[in-house]
Amino acid sequence: MSANSYEDNAPPTVFSRQRITPRRPEPRNDEELALDGWGFRDSAFSVSEDGHVQMRGSRYVISGKKLPRLLPWMSRVLGVELDPHASAPSEYPPTIPEPVENPAFIETLRGALEPEQLDTRPQVRLRHGHGRALEDVWAVHHGGPARVPDLVVYPRSEDEAVILVRAACRHDVVLVPYGGGTNVSDALRCPADETRMIVSVDLKEMNRIRWIDPVEQTAYIEAGAVGQSIQNLLTEYGYTLGHEPDSVELSTLGGWIATNASGMKKNRYGNIEEIVLDVTAVNCDGKLVRSCVGPRESIALDLLRMLFGSEGNWALITSATVKIFPLPEVQRYDSVLFHSFEDGVEFAYDLTRSEVPTPASVRLVDNLQFQFSQALKTEGEGSGLIARLQKWLVMRVYGFDPARMVACTLVFEGSKETVARQRREIRRLARRHRGMVAGPSNGKRGYALTFAIAYIQDFALTRHIVAESFETSVPWREVLPFCERVKARVHREHAQRGLPGRPFVTCRVTQLYPAGVCIYFYLAFYSKEVQEPAEVFAELERAARDEILAAGGSLSHHHGIGKLRAGFLDRIHSDASLTVLQRVEDALDPGNAFALANHRADGRRANTGAGDAVDTVDAVDAERI
Repeated sequence: MSANSYEDNAPPTVFSRQRITPRRPEPRNDEELALDGWGFRDSAFSVSEDGHVQMRGSRYVISGKKLPRLLPWMSRVLGVELDPHASAPSEYPPTIPEPVENPAFIETLRGALEPEQLDTRPQVRLRHGHGRALEDVWAVHHGGPARVPDLVVYPRSEDEAVILVRAACRHDVVLVPYGGGTNVSDALRCPADETRMIVSVDLKEMNRIRWIDPVEQTAYIEAGAVGQSIQNLLTEYGYTLGHEPDSVELSTLGGWIATNASGMKKNRYGNIEEIVLDVTAVNCDGKLVRSCVGPRESIALDLLRMLFGSEGNWALITSATVKIFPLPEVQRYDSVLFHSFEDGVEFAYDLTRSEVPTPASVRLVDNLQFQFSQALKTEGEGSGLIARLQKWLVMRVYGFDPARMVACTLVFEGSKETVARQRREIRRLARRHRGMVAGPSNGKRGYALTFAIAYIQDFALTRHIVAESFETSVPWREVLPFCERVKARVHREHAQRGLPGRPFVTCRVTQLYPAGVCIYFYLAFYSKEVQEPAEVFAELERAARDEILAAGGSLSHHHGIGKLRAGFLDRIHSDASLTVLQRVEDALDPGNAFALANHRADGRRANTGAGDAVDTVDAVDAERI
């Protein structure tokens, strides 16, 4: 038999499986999104006529239900009397600056794009000029940002992205990459003194999964794809990306890369830099792309790896090749109660030392955050006979103190055998650390509440409460004294300013590593009668960040630097390091076309003009891009 005959009749193998081309999803529907707050228009916290907080809509576990414990608990913790029916003023929509125009640039775009790909509506421009940091949100409701994008452009392909970036470089226009607008680092704020035309490049039309490779278990995905859309589409073909940040309903693949993001299930699937195998981007020199993607390679300096954490500074991320994983055979939830935060931290440490794989998600909240979760219980929840009996057992029989107890929520994903081993190990370690397994329903509720809690900041502002979260990573041996130091610093700073009531400062451990953990802090204070509350909040957060660095924590774990933390860069980099970083970015973007000035210690790059960049663009080989 000839070789050709054998090949013609050979049975199919795993390597003969062809790449899959998924259907094209619908772009993000901006009509569903809130312009002046977090998330979706149909979801928000408000106060009912009887004075109880309730969540509008039907998207979340507490949607459509009253939360009678929430306002009384907030009043007690903050040490102030909150009037359920007295809301704080808002000036939304603010006055929006008139757009700056660059006629030659606009004419170039009109010749290459459809009219609907260019948007100058004021509220759309405003939304593209801010993220979700407290300072951003406050500005939107109280006077407005000093500068917003002058035009929003929606490219539909990498070819159009190249045209757009080239035109901007040639005509001295500033580009602002935009994904989901969820950043909390002040990264989207436009420099107030920027005199050039500013263009927001919204990638919502570039949202396709171009292909899924079932042999390599990889996928090629455009940067504007929203996390939830990626999840839903991959699920249809039996796969998952596994990357699930709190903002997964709104944030995009490009945004994850630009901020070097981390997800809640990183223990199983990895952080974004472990999931992404390759990145394609566009800057003034053209399309940055490699000829192939191998499992690993040594290619001298890796330019595209510099896109992780770039925060829109020198290129427009357009697509990426990523790892994908078969859908887990089993998904389970669980929860464990501990007598103290100390017990919970020791449990988490032992978990990372176990021979059994760490569950996909492990999150440990301190006592104040545990109380918060109880305050979010809906009307009637926890009042039945069984619930009262369980409470009696926890408090009276097992001796848990409501003022000290904490909770750990867990998500297991994998094979039946692996998940069973993990759950047995959780029970063994829980017993070692005086823990009590509290069951899957509490674990599932705790995990699901994450997505609803994101709406609390907007509601808090209507009650004169300014609030925000910030995160860090810290070595294991420092975790307990570290958390106490940061909390104590916030309390001192609050008292020194004579602010009303008490500050709300709480933390949770959200990601585990062999060397340490990620810690998320939540900070809030009552701001009625406080002058410039957003600036006062910024002072408190900067003080907390100062303490974080002094106590051995990182400047950020996954939120990024943006403009909010740029002033601390000289605390973590040497002078020589800062000089090299600035030279690199100046060389990559000599015309300062990507002029957001994120993670810049001086707050801004000089406007060097576009002359050098134009020469570079003219010299680019069109065939190469």
